[in-house]
Amino acid sequence: MTISEVKSELNNIVGKEVTIKYNLGRNKYEKYDVVIKELYSNIFLVELKENMIKSFSYTDVITSTIKIIY
Repeated sequence: MTISEVKSELNNIVGKEVTIKYNLGRNKYEKYDVVIKELYSNIFLVELKENMIKSFSYTDVITSTIKIIY
């Protein structure tokens, strides 16, 4: 999977609610229910239910640091 493929997939779900599973290492995970807000050249922004904004890079998706479930 390339960065352009990840961008096009995320572009289809901008504004929709998804779940992100973030791998912290050593079998530790964090789960977020988020809405994908904006896409930029190297990162994308998500909004959590608490009106917090988090950013992730497209390489996080490619390296399976995060998994997006929709």
